[in-house]
Amino acid sequence: MMAVSKEPQSVWTASAHIITAVIGSGVLSLAWAVAQLGWIAGPIVMILFSFVTYYTSALLADCYRSGDSVSGKRNYTYMDAVQANLGGLQVKICGWIQYANLFGVAIGYTIASSISMIAIKRSNCFHKHGDQAPCQVSSTPYMIMFGIIEIIFSQIPDFDQIWWLSIVAAVMSFTYSTIGLGLGVAKVAETGKIGGSLTGISIGTVTEMQKIWKSFQALGAIAFAYSYSLILIEIQDTLKSPPSESKTMKNATLISVAVTTVFYMLCGCFGYAAFGDLAPGNLLTGFGFYNPYWLLDIANIAIVVHLVGAYQVYCQPLFAFIEKTAAEWYPESKFIAKEISVPIIGYKSFKLNLFRIIWRTIFVIITTVISMLLPFFNDIVGILGAFGFWPLTVYFPVEMYIVQKKITKWSTKWICLQMLSVACLIISIAAAAGSFAGVVSDLQVYKPFKTT
Repeated sequence: MMAVSKEPQSVWTASAHIITAVIGSGVLSLAWAVAQLGWIAGPIVMILFSFVTYYTSALLADCYRSGDSVSGKRNYTYMDAVQANLGGLQVKICGWIQYANLFGVAIGYTIASSISMIAIKRSNCFHKHGDQAPCQVSSTPYMIMFGIIEIIFSQIPDFDQIWWLSIVAAVMSFTYSTIGLGLGVAKVAETGKIGGSLTGISIGTVTEMQKIWKSFQALGAIAFAYSYSLILIEIQDTLKSPPSESKTMKNATLISVAVTTVFYMLCGCFGYAAFGDLAPGNLLTGFGFYNPYWLLDIANIAIVVHLVGAYQVYCQPLFAFIEKTAAEWYPESKFIAKEISVPIIGYKSFKLNLFRIIWRTIFVIITTVISMLLPFFNDIVGILGAFGFWPLTVYFPVEMYIVQKKITKWSTKWICLQMLSVACLIISIAAAAGSFAGVVSDLQVYKPFKTT
C-alpha cells in the first residue's frame, strides 16, 4: 500500500465524498431514463436501485476489516477486501472490472464535460442570434481543454489530499442539479401540464424493438447514476475511529443515498413532467431549455467544475494501483521511487515524481482521445452502469459478506442474498444489451470530429 498521510475524516466528509461520486453526470440522463420507462416503472426502478445500493454498500462496509469489524486487519482498497475474503482468481477478475470501469468513467466524464462546454457556447450563440440559429460547435477543442486541466490535477499524489476538491465538487453537483430541477418545475408551472404517460414513450414514436432496447438502456443509465461502490472502501479508509469505520460508513451511506434518491426522483420526474416523451438525453444541454441563458451557463459551468473533481475522485484509486504495482515490480528504480520537492511559498513543499507525471499524463491523453472518437453520452453511461453495477455493487459485496459472516450455504439468508445477486445480474445483462444496441445505431450515422 502507498504510504497514506491519513487526515482523519468524519461521517460528513465521507458523505461529501460519496455525494461527489454519486451525484455525477448520471443525474442529467435521469429525465430521459424515466421517459423510456414511464411514470410507473421509472420511479419504482429508481427506488429499487437506491435500496440495493444502500444494502450492498452496508455489506461492503463490514468487509473493510477482515475478521472482526472493529479490530480486524484493515483492507485499504476494494481489491484488498476481495483478496482477504475471496482470494485467487476472483481478485484478478475484480481488478480488471474495477479498473476498466474507472477508465470508462474517465471517458464518460470527459464526454459529459465537453457537452456542457459546447452547451455554454451554443446557449450564448442562441441568445445572440435567436433560437433557430445553426450554432454548430465541435466538441474536440473542449475535450482537449478538459484533458489539459485533468493532467494538472492528476499530479495531486494521494486520495486524502483531494478532500477539498471533493467538497467543491459536491457543492457544484447540488448547484446544477438544483438548476435542472428548478427549470423543470418552472416549465411544468408555466405550461400547467404534466407531460409523459404511465408506460413511457409510446410505440409509434419509436418501434417496438427500439422501445425494448431503450428501456433496457434506461436501466443502465439509472444504475450508472448510483454506481460508487467501487470507491467505497477507499473512502472508508480515510475515516477516523472510534466509532468503528463500518458504523460511520453505514451512516454516511444512509445519508448520501437518501439525499441522492430524493434529488434523483425530483430531477428525473420533473424533467419528464416538463418534456414528456421529448425529454433530452442530457437535461441541461439537450436544449429543452433556452432561457434564462445565464442560468444555463451557470449550471453547465458547475457541471464542468464538478466533473473535474469527480474525475480525480474516481481515477485516484487507479493511479495508486498502477504506481504501487510499478514500485513492487521495480523496487530499485529511481525513476519510479524518487520524489522531487518543489517548495511552494506559504505551504509545505509539493512532491513531484517523474513516473507519476509521465504515466498519469499518458492516461489522461488516452481517455481524451477515446472520448473524441466515441462521444455518445447516453450509450457510454448505460454501458458503464451495466458493466460495473452487478459485479462491483452486488456480486463481490454479497460474496465477501457471506465469507466474512460465515453464512452457511442454503440457509435462508444465503438464498436471499443469492436471489438478490441473480436478479441484479439479469438487470445488468439487459442494460448492457440495450446500451450496445444504442452504440451500434449511433455509429451508423456518426462521423468523428464533426461539429454538433
